[in-house]
Amino acid sequence: MLLHFYKMNGAGNDFVVVDNRDLSLRLSREQIALLCDRHRGVGADGLLAVEPAEDGADFKFRYYNADGGEAEMCGNGARCFGRFTAALMPELPERVTFETIAGILAAEMVEENIRIAMSDPVDLVMDSGASVEGLNTTLHSVNTGVPHVVAFVDKLGETDVVRHGRAIRRHERFAPNGTNANFVEVRHPGHIAIRTYERGVEDETLACGTGMVASALFHHLRSGDPSPIRVDVKGGETLEIGFEKTGEQTFEKVTLTGPADFVFEGDIEI
Repeated sequence: MLLHFYKMNGAGNDFVVVDNRDLSLRLSREQIALLCDRHRGVGADGLLAVEPAEDGADFKFRYYNADGGEAEMCGNGARCFGRFTAALMPELPERVTFETIAGILAAEMVEENIRIAMSDPVDLVMDSGASVEGLNTTLHSVNTGVPHVVAFVDKLGETDVVRHGRAIRRHERFAPNGTNANFVEVRHPGHIAIRTYERGVEDETLACGTGMVASALFHHLRSGDPSPIRVDVKGGETLEIGFEKTGEQTFEKVTLTGPADFVFEGDIEI
């Protein structure tokens, strides 16, 4: 089978994108993992599939991690999905909506960037009570579309993201599905830097949109710095998280603004 695909990049988080609006593709978990393999396939942090909407949105968003398992959401993937699906419309729109497992989201074109209206965070816990060996800091947890743990550190560049991230991802406190792990350093008021270990990729990635949201919200709760919060990612870009606080630890109207770029397109035999 010859598969036509597109490669996209959102702040260093890269994706294989396929147009499956006719529902002709039935990719197996093994095929998706092969496509995402950086040695034997196209290479990506995950795969995005465009499908027809069922509940009144413009499109349906399907996201699969690099291991082939389907996930609820991906913030950087959603930005890429928004730019990709906007290009499928008869005329370039200002806004595109799409269904995800985490709810209906909207992508807004903001000059060269894409702004995603994210799902409201749930299950926010300041100090989860969990700890891992060698990491002397508090672990906070929240679901921003997918589960995340956030740990504030003093020296981000010296943090062993893979070792500590793997321990947090598999921690019994976050069983059975596990969690993503973010390590955060405060740079300036309203400005943080993060590194993320992603569940499903099972390694550090250059950026993670839902992880940026989680980190920005906990930074606000710790510091009081107002929206928007600027976030530096390992990929080199700076993105922006907006939000409205509705209670002591509740938020709504959460947005993620940053780049989403086409890299190339091609065909691959699978």
